[in-house]
Amino acid sequence: MIRIVLAEDQRMLLGALAALLDLEEDMQVVGTASNGEDAIKLVQLHKPDICIMDIEMPVKSGLDAAEELKGLGTKIMILTTFSRSGYFERALKAGVDGYLLKDSPSEELATSIRSIIAGRRIYAAELVDEAYGEENPLTEREKEVLVLIADGKNTKEIASQLYITTGTVRNYISVILDKLHVTNRIEAIMRFKEKGWFK
Repeated sequence: MIRIVLAEDQRMLLGALAALLDLEEDMQVVGTASNGEDAIKLVQLHKPDICIMDIEMPVKSGLDAAEELKGLGTKIMILTTFSRSGYFERALKAGVDGYLLKDSPSEELATSIRSIIAGRRIYAAELVDEAYGEENPLTEREKEVLVLIADGKNTKEIASQLYITTGTVRNYISVILDKLHVTNRIEAIMRFKEKGWFK
């Protein structure tokens, strides 16, 4: 029997997924959570074979939870609507065993679970193509600057926090805008978010 913990913040979807998987003769949902923190607790409590999680959940995201659960012996599958390459890259680094999109056919979910339990890794094909097609173009320092901009810091505050001159901050900003092919700071933040590159 494959024992499963499900984490999904949309309650109706959580119930539907649990009911769907319980219909499979070789599967049993042993716990459901509506956020990443509860998912971690349930995995520690039940030690299931696999934990299936959404990414964007309150308290703790599915990716944060996956990073914490790494090495505990439970397989991790991400099931999300977001096909962002940044999320996928981070999931791969966290060592997740599967990454499927919610618009996949329902029978694919059960088949993927069995494959993962058998030791395979299952990733949505369109994500694999995209992940190898586009990487985050910013350096670590440029990312730091953009994160501070997203936090609402102005040029002067960024300069003092990173111990650089305001002129250097302005140079970084123009390089960031250029690399992301945008015209202003707001667009840069939006594009970075869309790609799932914010950690």
